Amino acid sequence: MFDSVRDDIRATLEEIREAGLHKPERVIGTPQSATVAVTAGGRPGEVLNFCANNYLGLADHPEVVAAAHEALDRWGYGMASVRFICGTQEVHKELEARISGFLGQEDTILYSSCFDANGGVFETILGAEDAVISDALNHASIIDGIRLSKARRFRYANRDMADLEQQLKEATEGGARRKLIVTDGVFSMDGYVAPLAEICDLAERYDAMVMVDDSHAVGFVGPGGRGTPELHGVMDRVDIITGTLGKALGGASGGYVAARAEIVALLRQRSRPYLFSNTLAPVIAAASLKVLDLLESAGDLRERLNANTALFRSRMTEEGFDILPGDHAIAPVMIGDAAVAGRMAELLLERGVYVIGFSYPVVPQGQARIRVQLSAAHSTEDVNRAVDAFVEARAALDG
Repeated sequence: MFDSVRDDIRATLEEIREAGLHKPERVIGTPQSATVAVTAGGRPGEVLNFCANNYLGLADHPEVVAAAHEALDRWGYGMASVRFICGTQEVHKELEARISGFLGQEDTILYSSCFDANGGVFETILGAEDAVISDALNHASIIDGIRLSKARRFRYANRDMADLEQQLKEATEGGARRKLIVTDGVFSMDGYVAPLAEICDLAERYDAMVMVDDSHAVGFVGPGGRGTPELHGVMDRVDIITGTLGKALGGASGGYVAARAEIVALLRQRSRPYLFSNTLAPVIAAASLKVLDLLESAGDLRERLNANTALFRSRMTEEGFDILPGDHAIAPVMIGDAAVAGRMAELLLERGVYVIGFSYPVVPQGQARIRVQLSAAHSTEDVNRAVDAFVEARAALDG
């Protein structure tokens, strides 16, 4: 049967390669850290890692690793089922309570990933008589989650409050029973931060709920690392926060929905990714609790991350690179052409800097970029070496 489609798939793969859109996967032989050892898919040897979501450098933190070892001995390897059957342990309930307290929400429900969390929200709380109003640059998991619901769909231009208000007016005039505004807290391809105060103002004016995916903010954005709602002073005005344990919070996997108590209670009863997927492994839950302990005294890590980010952005600007404005640790270096972005990433790897070129369909056509991500684990020397490598790679491309 497969023989009849094999040639078509091979042709599609070849088209991807010829367009410069092929996404190679490199194999590393070390823990995730500021430096990693590439063993396959690129220049072998130790390289500086500037493409991970390891914002606070906790992915290989000794206390996190120790907590994981202890959890394996105490709680075992996995749950082998979903939670309503036999899959809840004390460690899961403790983590949910800790996340709720940290984010200032009434309750939290854990998922195996934030993709699943976003996939489980919309169809559970919205019906055909409701409306969801989504930022145009929201993460793919939000887009897919919205597609699973029967709610009417409205889209507003990225961070455009006039357009958001227009969509809210249309949803209201269309008789929507419930209205939900959904946005990324930080847009992962650009590093731009959503204007949550203005969004909450519009939500209150038009009697809408607000949902934020804060995956690229929780842990290091805001005075206490509580994310974009804390940054903008609206922690009590956001109804639903989704996020991941796989970025700043230890870098493993797992996601959550922190929200009003009634929303979480309904998700436990009807959210399909929660009801039909194994619960988070207890070792990840226990290690995540240790991460939350560390966040209470992580001010120095956040300061170091901010300093590294400012240094990289200022030096790259001085060297004449087109870097999107902002102060987030996501620092996109705009290239334009997909093939050129891929080639520059290869040249950087040859010079000991591991980054990835992003191209369509991850970003729009003609907006290929190298998304550099800073970490508290990087030293000042690491950041300067990365900038120097960019300068050398550009010269090699031009030559």
